[in-house]
Amino acid sequence: MTPRKAHPLPGHRPSRSFARSWTVVAIAAASALALAGCSSSDGADKEPAADAKPQLSVTGAYMPEPVTKDMGGGFLTIANKGGADKLTSVTTESAKSAGLHETVDQKMKMVKAFDIPAGGALKLERGGNHIMFHDLTELPKKGDKIAVELHFEKSAPIKAELDVKAPTYNPHSH
Repeated sequence: MTPRKAHPLPGHRPSRSFARSWTVVAIAAASALALAGCSSSDGADKEPAADAKPQLSVTGAYMPEPVTKDMGGGFLTIANKGGADKLTSVTTESAKSAGLHETVDQKMKMVKAFDIPAGGALKLERGGNHIMFHDLTELPKKGDKIAVELHFEKSAPIKAELDVKAPTYNPHSH
């Protein structure tokens, strides 16, 4: 027979049912804390409903300084905290025309629109989807700003300014 270990409180031995009750309470409390850590009380982790109104904002807008007035590229991110939308066009007074382009297998192709997912973002970046400016009215220099208006399928237009950066600028390396 194995001797029992002494209890830390002399003369006191909890019953087995008492010990089991505390074990159950401890497990329940730990589970509740773990579940609470997986969600937020403000609903920020919930995906927007499919029919929710888009909530768009623009960040990181820039244009690398173009070499000639013939063409230039524009890059930015459109974040969306609401329902899905589409970027359908871009207008500017700084170029004769501006269009939406995608790059597939290192070839550019004009597209009619870019999807902006619900609760997601559309990233226009070097080597991928971008805004293409044709026949710039003036050759922009580093430090200038190019005003654009972004047009969407559901949302009102958004005005944004693209900061003209060095020709080799890449936000991923800065």
